[in-house]
Amino acid sequence: MKKAVIFLANGFEDIEALATVDILRRGGVDVTIAGVTGEIVTSSHNLKVVADKLADDIKAADYDAVICPGGMPGATNLRDSDKVVSVIKEAYDAGKIVAAICAAPMVLEKAGVLQGKNFTMYPGMESHAPSGNYKNNVYVVQDGSVITGAGPAATFEFALTIVSNLQGKDIADQVAQGMLIK
Repeated sequence: MKKAVIFLANGFEDIEALATVDILRRGGVDVTIAGVTGEIVTSSHNLKVVADKLADDIKAADYDAVICPGGMPGATNLRDSDKVVSVIKEAYDAGKIVAAICAAPMVLEKAGVLQGKNFTMYPGMESHAPSGNYKNNVYVVQDGSVITGAGPAATFEFALTIVSNLQGKDIADQVAQGMLIK
């Protein structure tokens, strides 16, 4: 079974985090929620989530994909976590999927994985990721093993792109159809 970890820090964007977890699980991916700021993580809209593990216990080698949702200050809290940045670097260097949505590509930038890569992120935040090639007005961009999304409205496409990479397009299409997305 394919495995993914999604890092949550206080101030994460609810839709980007929880819909991604839901869609990946519907697609048969074993998803671990890793709390960066503690076992109980509070979203930008005051929703409390109990993490499966603490970020300090996460090893890149155990996962096929590493995911960072946006939200503020969630994305900056992820960017400022040496552990999160380290896991992203290790996953990327191992050819695994690294994915970030909304403001969270800033975390990929700090990890050094956006250098020369095409990416998208929340409009107006692109100055936080100067080493990549920002694509405006695009919901989801995949460049090699790097997947980025623009914001909350892009979450379904973002998560389905991850499912497609991990489980195949047929499974992603079945999940989308079951959710009445396509």
